[in-house]
Amino acid sequence: MKSGIHPAYRPVVFRDKVGGLAFLTRSTATGDRTVKWEDGTTHPVIDVEISSASHPFHTGQSRVLDTAGRVEQFRRRYGDRY
Repeated sequence: MKSGIHPAYRPVVFRDKVGGLAFLTRSTATGDRTVKWEDGTTHPVIDVEISSASHPFHTGQSRVLDTAGRVEQFRRRYGDRY
């Protein structure tokens, strides 16, 4: 890799505001706030709105669409024209 052209790749904590999940990973993203991690080191923190702890698909709160009802509604509305 060429030196001086790549952003810094360092440990960053991503924290879910709603679900309370926080995980440490490496990223080029920068945060203006820091947090003390479980091992005692301080890392930049980035707050996210959605993660696997709060996303409806992963928590089991997702809605299932009634696709058969939509097809019947389409057929009632447009008939055999399409």
